[in-house]
Amino acid sequence: MAKVIIIGAGGVGTVVAHKCAQNPEVFTEIVLASRTRSKCEAIARKIGGGRIKTDSVDADSVEQLVELFNRHRPDIVINVALPYQDLTIMDACLECGVNYLDTANYEPRDEAHFEYSWQWAYKEKFEKAGLTAILGCGFDPGVSGVFTAYAAKHHFSEMEYLDIVDCNAGDHGKAFATNFNPEINIREITQNGRYYQDGEWVTTGPLEIHKPLTYPNIGPRESYLLYHEELESLVKNYPSIKRARFWMTFGQEYLTHLRVIQNIGMARIDEIDYNGMKIVPLQFLKAVLPNPQDLGENYQGETSIGCRIEGLDKDKNHLTYYIYNNCSHEAAYRETGMQAVSYTTGVPAMIGAMMFLTGKWVKPGVHNVEEFDPDPFMEQLNIQGLPWHEVKNIDLEV
Repeated sequence: MAKVIIIGAGGVGTVVAHKCAQNPEVFTEIVLASRTRSKCEAIARKIGGGRIKTDSVDADSVEQLVELFNRHRPDIVINVALPYQDLTIMDACLECGVNYLDTANYEPRDEAHFEYSWQWAYKEKFEKAGLTAILGCGFDPGVSGVFTAYAAKHHFSEMEYLDIVDCNAGDHGKAFATNFNPEINIREITQNGRYYQDGEWVTTGPLEIHKPLTYPNIGPRESYLLYHEELESLVKNYPSIKRARFWMTFGQEYLTHLRVIQNIGMARIDEIDYNGMKIVPLQFLKAVLPNPQDLGENYQGETSIGCRIEGLDKDKNHLTYYIYNNCSHEAAYRETGMQAVSYTTGVPAMIGAMMFLTGKWVKPGVHNVEEFDPDPFMEQLNIQGLPWHEVKNIDLEV
């Protein structure tokens, strides 16, 4: 018997709930909780069969989270709420003796900045409590780290160059929309880029470095260098890496809208006075933009996310290696009612919880996904809807 609480009823939470319900031999009891219980109830009705129980919680409140965990006594919490809430949920897990998993690292609400130091600082507390905390178990971060661990285990004696490449070649028909929480998405894209080179972090301007990369089944797409949190843990856990970068595609129309949003001050995250009220411009913008949960119905095309790695193989010969997944927006919507960006994050979160509950990823402390055995996770990717492919000795383009 294994009981899980999913916190968050957005697009990713919807996918996690669907996928947990599809695996009743592992997830015998499922509770879906968010600030707005009616959202959870709508998801539960759509899944049907009485598989999902619902509850409400303010994930900013340790007190409410403790009350929720004590009421349901879960084996693990899948945190797909906002990154601002990671630490309150981890605090509640420690107080109640509950294991933890998330898909994105902590980010302060008042600063567009993210790094793992805040959560890594919980390592000793989770060790002493005998609890496992699995960090960054979406796709990127998440599968990107598992792909890297799989490459290190099976193909490389030394990985020297790592490029994580993320392409969304889908079309949702909207003039401007973000594929996940607009507030988090825009904060991430508009800050400086950063990559790892020869033991140091190199800072670039926002979207300053870009080049066309060719994606399987998609073709060439202009790809922009961003900072992404999994780079921080991967270069720590694989010290042979000399350079690590993250690339993501954006269309010109998207970038034009983004530039206007910044120029008119709507990307600001500080409070302003409006008719005697305090509002945050980016939070107001989020309220008027299309909800990412509503994009799936008319979404066409696919995503392609993977790792391009160069180094020495097990026999010390030069090797280039590309491992990736392509995910169809249409197929994701038919299965879960959500588009592929939510699907590619939600499925790995469920698999990570499955790895813990089946005893394959149990390690007291706070750990990134690449610190666990990649093989059982990789096997489940193929079973659960995210099949992967690998190619050797090709031009990596990076």
